[in-house]
Amino acid sequence: MSPRRSYDQYCSAARALDAVGDRWTLLIVRELLAGPRRYTDLHADLPGVSTDVLASRLKDMEREGLATRRRLPPPGAAYVYELTARGHELLPVLETLGAWGAGELGERRPTDALRAHWFALPLLRALRAAGAAQGLVEVRLEEGVFHLHAGARGDDGSVYGDGPAPTEPDARLVLDAGTCAALSRGETGLRKAVREGLVEVTGDGTAAKALREG
Repeated sequence: MSPRRSYDQYCSAARALDAVGDRWTLLIVRELLAGPRRYTDLHADLPGVSTDVLASRLKDMEREGLATRRRLPPPGAAYVYELTARGHELLPVLETLGAWGAGELGERRPTDALRAHWFALPLLRALRAAGAAQGLVEVRLEEGVFHLHAGARGDDGSVYGDGPAPTEPDARLVLDAGTCAALSRGETGLRKAVREGLVEVTGDGTAAKALREG
């Protein structure tokens, strides 16, 4: 394990960056907000990271008390990584950082990788702004399907997850990546996007009704 690096400054921001300032660390946190993940799953959803760097960052996160590693019971019997309570406290940090950087989401570059669930946190922010951050929300894009736990975490502590909702969702949203990017940048609101036909909403839950009534 590499020695712990520090800015050696008596400053809370510097101390925070001692723990999460290395490249890839916050993006690993983003992935682990989906709940327990296997190393192979993390590597697949972090295109560009080397296996050595990913392994090193995960060890650093364990050392800093941000993540833990445990073995699933049979028949899974695989090791997974998951956030600790301290790691989950980084959710508002990532949301604020994403909002701050949303203006950088211009046209998608040919070299840009994309996973559907990378829009999970911006959509949570959009749901809150629309007064619809309640219940289980399934989101369908051409790039994939994911679900959000709006207002409360899932049973495994997840904020979102890949694939369809595990139970009947309170709302289903169908939209494209361009609309997701516009929502992220604040160029439109979720209710307005629904009114303009950019987002299709189905479901009988409070979230769906709130969006349709907007």
